[in-house]
Amino acid sequence: MRIGALSRRTGVSQRLLRYYEEQGLLHPLRRPSGYREYDEEDVRAVESIRTLLGAGLSTRTIAELLPCTVNDGQGPVPVCAGMLPDLRRERERIDSAVADLLAARTALDAVIAATPLPPAGEARGGAGGDESDGCLVAVPGGTSVGPVPR
Repeated sequence: MRIGALSRRTGVSQRLLRYYEEQGLLHPLRRPSGYREYDEEDVRAVESIRTLLGAGLSTRTIAELLPCTVNDGQGPVPVCAGMLPDLRRERERIDSAVADLLAARTALDAVIAATPLPPAGEARGGAGGDESDGCLVAVPGGTSVGPVPR
């Protein structure tokens, strides 16, 4: 099948399929005309690539791991015990990213909690609102001056 058919079968754009090839994830047969020729194994490979990308792995890591997997129709199944250290390393990287995101959310929650509510009965402004959205400038001594123009 040609790249358009693979794209329709997998739901992955032709541009992305070419990128996967550039990254060494797909290895289509090249016709004398230069057209790429794909088969059912490539359909399963694209499905595995999408699953592994969804798990947070980089294309570089996937290129290393993909030869050690088979797609049983449910997704990639590891067949090499040597994959375990790489998979654990990726899990640690993702855990670190999750911890960073949770810390960012905690900091944002603190900012939200410290933000004064608008006076009762007043609509709260926001992006795209008018020049004065009720923002006040805090000054030393606990007083405020406002509203602040944007």
